[in-house]
Amino acid sequence: MDTELVALESVSYSYPGGRRLAERIPALRQSALKDVTVSVVESERIALLGGNGAGKSTLLQLCNGLLEPDQGHVRWLGASVADRSRKGLARWRMEAGLLFQDPDDQLFAGTLLTDVSFGPLNQGLPTEQVREIAMEALDRVGLADFADLPPHVLSHGMRKRAALAGVLALRPRLLLLDEPTSGLDRDSEESLLLLLDRLASEGTAVLLSTHDLELAGQWARRALVLSEGRLVYDGPAREFASDVEQLEECGLRRSKRGNQVLQGGQR
Repeated sequence: MDTELVALESVSYSYPGGRRLAERIPALRQSALKDVTVSVVESERIALLGGNGAGKSTLLQLCNGLLEPDQGHVRWLGASVADRSRKGLARWRMEAGLLFQDPDDQLFAGTLLTDVSFGPLNQGLPTEQVREIAMEALDRVGLADFADLPPHVLSHGMRKRAALAGVLALRPRLLLLDEPTSGLDRDSEESLLLLLDRLASEGTAVLLSTHDLELAGQWARRALVLSEGRLVYDGPAREFASDVEQLEECGLRRSKRGNQVLQGGQR
């Protein structure tokens, strides 16, 4: 039986300021997630779907402790997350790695090698071992030859792969990806999906948010669908992506291009 990695139990979260602000100024409370219960086990390949503002990024950030729920509980490896100290959260985030939608929110060092080495160095590993881990991560995303370059000289797609290398260097058990294929050309997207396939086959669970129904139907085995902060579907990805009636019930539709998921009348 596969190991449960993360579980959200009746979780709700609101912006800005969450519960404390809502107690002072209830009118400012903006609910991002409402009573969501879901779990992820090792080796899963999951697509997280929903329109803009549905709560996808919020759910991903709750799964690695970047956000704390206003209500409900988050479990990691079967235990409620009680240690939210800096050290406790750091341990959790080493195993639940999050890739932001914008790579410039993640890259900060002078060279790719330095950037990707940051996480393993903080684990207290020897310098030579850190270099080996970092170069392996860069090689997995096809950037080993660019290790000594500064991130800002790379294209957007290359920076996204560099940011992913920084996450992979931590060797996470759960990989959380926020719109990882946006801004990538077709070849880069296919290379990324092949890499995610390999990681899943090695036991890493992959949960990625996307607007691409074709990707969800062909790559993912399971789909989670959010609408206005609520989880409205949890089941086979291929069935959801091909069911027009179900898409409409979830407030989604296909674009003219045929593979993008849109919300309502959005164009």
